[in-house]
Amino acid sequence: MTSYLSIEALTVSYGATRVLDHVSLDVGRGEMIALLGSSGCGKTTLLRSIAGFVLPESGAIKVEGRDIAALPPEKRGTAMMFQSYALWPHMSVAANIGYGLRMRAWKKDAIAARVDEMLALLQLEGFGPRPVTQLSGGQRQRVALGRALAVNPSLLLLDEPMSNLDYKVRLELRHELRALQQRIGITAVYVTHDREEALTLADRIAVIDAGRIIQCGPPEEVFHRPSTAFVAGFMGADNGLDLIERADGTLAAAGGSDVGRPVRGHFRGDAARLVPAADPALADTLMLPGVVAQAFYVGQGYRYRVRTGGTASFGFNGSYSGSNPVSTQFTVNGVACSGSVTSTPTPTKTSTPPRGALAG
Repeated sequence: MTSYLSIEALTVSYGATRVLDHVSLDVGRGEMIALLGSSGCGKTTLLRSIAGFVLPESGAIKVEGRDIAALPPEKRGTAMMFQSYALWPHMSVAANIGYGLRMRAWKKDAIAARVDEMLALLQLEGFGPRPVTQLSGGQRQRVALGRALAVNPSLLLLDEPMSNLDYKVRLELRHELRALQQRIGITAVYVTHDREEALTLADRIAVIDAGRIIQCGPPEEVFHRPSTAFVAGFMGADNGLDLIERADGTLAAAGGSDVGRPVRGHFRGDAARLVPAADPALADTLMLPGVVAQAFYVGQGYRYRVRTGGTASFGFNGSYSGSNPVSTQFTVNGVACSGSVTSTPTPTKTSTPPRGALAG
């Protein structure tokens, strides 16, 4: 992939606190990349550094090979869509969309033509004279996007633009935004803490933790083959289990008589199932005895909290009609792998999961 945007060893500190620690990232032309991480990880600081609102202490930000790190925001050719949309409440829809063009001294007829083009592109025909205060959240989001696109930016930067919308509107606008980005072919960097949003929108996902990119790849790769326990947890594999990996690649519960390499398994709630304790164990399954401590109805079924030995507890999705106690069943052989397996001595290094491990 030829890099359109290249970030090289970017470092940003706020006083004595290092927020970005030698971050490097390449983004191809026409690609949408999601910066995914929890609050305070540095993802918004990285976006604001690209936009020019935060000056790095070292490193380079290159667009088509030209370093823009020292340029002011208006000279970078970028457009940023903020979490709050930052629309002018006293202006109409058309005036908001054309604001950046007026600041660039476009002529009135050229501004009017470009605004009409944006209104048609965003399916807002007829909304030009309307005050933005009379729009819904989804319509305001479209206006903010139109204002960003109107200036023909080389990079579109989006800082959690859907976080203030209700769930149904977010679902609709995700698909609209992705289709629009692909249709016009603009390069985009999208900041979010929402895993589903990143998986839906992005060509690639960069997971950030403590100011560093710890994994970057296509959504399927990051979801199914997380490189660390942190990434596995962020992708929903928030259950952890100590295991023994035998020489043949199969797994056994730790604490038994099995000999092998100690590993830590991480799996999602749908990668295991609950069965009555009296059911005979299958030859290719890992069984853990436990007790259902809690059950929650989540619409499509129930989510169970199962306590297995000591203080360990796991969350599972599915159905169970038996009585306590239960066994938690993990398929070890013959089924596609789900989750990740990390080495116990070095928990940040993920080993290659044996096929079939931790899948229900």
